[in-house]
Amino acid sequence: MGMTMTQKILAKHAGLDHVEVGQLIEAKVDMVLGNDITTPVAITEFEKAGFSQVFDKDKISIVLDHYTPCKDIKSAELCLKARNFAHKHSITNFFDVGQMGVEHALLPEKGLCAPGEIIVGADSHTCTYGALGAFSTGIGSTDMAAAMATGLLWFKVPAAIKVTLKGKLQPMVSGKDVILHLIGEIGVDGALYQSLEFAGEGVSSLTMDDRFTISNMAIEAGGKNGIFPVDEKTMEYISGRVNRPCEAFEADADAEYVREVVIDLDKLEPTVAMPHLPENTKVVSEVAGLPINQVVIGSCTNGRISDLRAAAAVMKGKKVADNVRCIVIPATQEIVLQAMKEGLIETFIEAGAAVSTPTCGPCLGGHMGVMAEGERTVSTTNRNFVGRMGHVTSEVILASPAVAAASAIAGCVADPRKLS
Repeated sequence: MGMTMTQKILAKHAGLDHVEVGQLIEAKVDMVLGNDITTPVAITEFEKAGFSQVFDKDKISIVLDHYTPCKDIKSAELCLKARNFAHKHSITNFFDVGQMGVEHALLPEKGLCAPGEIIVGADSHTCTYGALGAFSTGIGSTDMAAAMATGLLWFKVPAAIKVTLKGKLQPMVSGKDVILHLIGEIGVDGALYQSLEFAGEGVSSLTMDDRFTISNMAIEAGGKNGIFPVDEKTMEYISGRVNRPCEAFEADADAEYVREVVIDLDKLEPTVAMPHLPENTKVVSEVAGLPINQVVIGSCTNGRISDLRAAAAVMKGKKVADNVRCIVIPATQEIVLQAMKEGLIETFIEAGAAVSTPTCGPCLGGHMGVMAEGERTVSTTNRNFVGRMGHVTSEVILASPAVAAASAIAGCVADPRKLS
C-alpha cells in the first residue's frame, strides 16, 4: 500500500522507508514554535528536566503575540520569562513587540516553514503550515520542552481523509467559506487524529492565503494536520523567503484514505459558523439580519493582506453602523506596512473602524475586543466556543473577511454580495 503526503514526510524524518497508520515513530523536527502563553510553561519543564541547552538555536521560534503588547502585569511577566530564555540561548527567531506578528502568519512570511518539513508548535493552530506542503501540528508545552532540547518527538502516524476540491471559488467566497463548509459537513470530531489531505483540480485555483486559512482550521475538525500538495503557487510563495533546500512530497496513487469528501467550489456560498461550535454552519443568507455588537477582522486565520483587501473592498466609502464596534488587526508588521501603502488602513479608519498593532488579542478573549454579557461578534477568527471572546453569555459568529466587513456596515449579519 502506498503512502499519503503526511506518511511520506513522517517516514523521511524518522529515517524509515515506509510507515503505517497507527505506527509510533520518533522523528526529527525542523522547527519548534512557542508563544507568550505556552513558552513560559515549556521553559519551566525544560529547566525542571535538567536541560541546559537547546538542540539548535536556529530551529526554535518564540513569538510574543497573544497578550502583547502586554495587557497587564501577568502577561508582562510571561513575556519577560520568554524573553530572558530567548536571550540566554541566543534564539535566532525571537519576535518581540515591534517585530512580532500573529505567529502563524509570521512564520511563513519569514520563510521559517517549507515544503516537506516537520513543524511543531505549542499552539493548536500550528497546522497552518500544511498549506506549504509541510507536516505541521500542535503540541503541548511539555512536548515543546523536549523538542527544544532534543530536536526529536514521538508521533503516531495518522490515518487520512482525502478532501477533493472541484471547480473554482465565486466572487465574495474564500478559503474561510471552504473550511467552514467542510467542518459543517464532517463535524468538529470528523477528522479526529487524522490528516486532512487536500487534492483535486480545485486546489490550483486557491490562493496561498486561502490555503493557509483552510489548513489553519483543520484542528477545528479534530484533525492532526491539514496539508496541501506543493504546486507553482507554493514555490512562488517561498521564493525569496526560504533559503534552504526543501522537498515536496506527493501522495502515492494507491495511498489509503479512510474516506473522501468532495467539495464543489463553484457551488459554495458565503458561510458562517453560529455559536457555539465551528460545525454549526449556515449559509449567510439563512441568518442575515441577526443584530450584532462587534466585528473583528484579523487573527492567524484571516489577518493576511488579501483578507484586509477583501474587507476594505466591501467597506470602501461606507460607514460602520452606529451600533457596531469594528476592530481590524493586521497579522504582521509587514502586512501593516503593505496595508498602509495600499490605502487600506485609511479605508478602515474613514469607515469608523479601529486598527490595531498585530496581536491575537480578542480571538482568545485576551484584549482589544473582549465582549460583555450578552454581546455578539462576527469574527474572522477560528473558534466560537462558549466564553471564547468574553462573557460566557456572549456569542461569536465565525465568518470570512468579506462577510465580517459587510456585517460591520449593515449592523447585522450580512451577505457581502447583497450590500447596497
